[in-house]
Amino acid sequence: MEAMQYETRQTKAWVIVPMLVIFLVFATLPLWIKHVGLYEYLAVEVLIWIIFAMGFNLLLGYTGLPSFGHGAFFGIGAYAFGLAQFNVWPNLWFCLAAAAIVTALIGGISALLLSHRRGIYFALMSIAIGQIFYFIASKWTNVTGGEDGLLNIERLPVEFGIVSFATKPNMGLYYLAYALFVIITILLWRLTNSPYGRVLRAIKQNEMRVRFVGYSVWFYKWSVFTLSCAVAGLAGGLFAMAQEGAYINVMSLQWSGIIVLMVLIGGGFVSFWGPLLGVVLYFVARDVLGAYTGTWLLWFGLMFVILVMFKPEGLAGFWRDTLGRKFSGEGIGAASSRSAPADAAGG
Repeated sequence: MEAMQYETRQTKAWVIVPMLVIFLVFATLPLWIKHVGLYEYLAVEVLIWIIFAMGFNLLLGYTGLPSFGHGAFFGIGAYAFGLAQFNVWPNLWFCLAAAAIVTALIGGISALLLSHRRGIYFALMSIAIGQIFYFIASKWTNVTGGEDGLLNIERLPVEFGIVSFATKPNMGLYYLAYALFVIITILLWRLTNSPYGRVLRAIKQNEMRVRFVGYSVWFYKWSVFTLSCAVAGLAGGLFAMAQEGAYINVMSLQWSGIIVLMVLIGGGFVSFWGPLLGVVLYFVARDVLGAYTGTWLLWFGLMFVILVMFKPEGLAGFWRDTLGRKFSGEGIGAASSRSAPADAAGG
């Protein structure tokens, strides 16, 4: 009974203790990251990809929709940010909004086709759509720069009226990404623990049953895909600032697969925090293993295979089973998806 009451309080709160701990760790990260042999720009990359991965997990982890072309929407956000800066208004908030809104619009149009499909057919269509956008970006050289990319994108300052903060230093860009990470995390936490989030988990468990109890499955799949694309576009805009350019490589099938890999190895199916764990592991492995061998991805892949074989719930599942339910993915993340169909039917 106490465990159930604890979980109920967790899922109704806007901010929970584990969330505050994570926010504190990332708030202080630039102060100690160099002391563990890493560098500031890595922290920027990690935060940007965490935002992307948490948005992607709305599809894969919560709704069970395997989108293997999501890197295209990350890239669209990067291009939208750069084009808005060059051709409309070089203002940070305007360009970030343009990145999110343009990507959401394109994602919403794509979702009109995808939302009628499920399972392997959804996955294959998502690959096809992602490759279409990749091909457009590579050939529309007058707009995107083709293989060379969209160069000289500036790190725009954070402006609050008469006060502004520079983002050209990695430290300034990091805290911009950190602020957006905090906002996105809180909003996604509340969304996934709302009635809307329970319906998404119900669709993941049994789409036909959800349709029979009266929910518009097509609308929920369309809306969650569009929302996920908006978050991907926002992350893409930040990535364009970090890289000071937009490039087609992030729109490739390879990077679409890597974001899936990050979410799965982190345990996105069992925890709200799974994507965060997966992104941190990937980038730390890239830099630590990459310092010793050029074939670091081989060893990371072997790590992934072993984890899937012996702990398919990922790092979050290992954390849950090792330290107990109170500190598990269900305790600090999403409510258990096993009860989702009943919740949705009753909610």
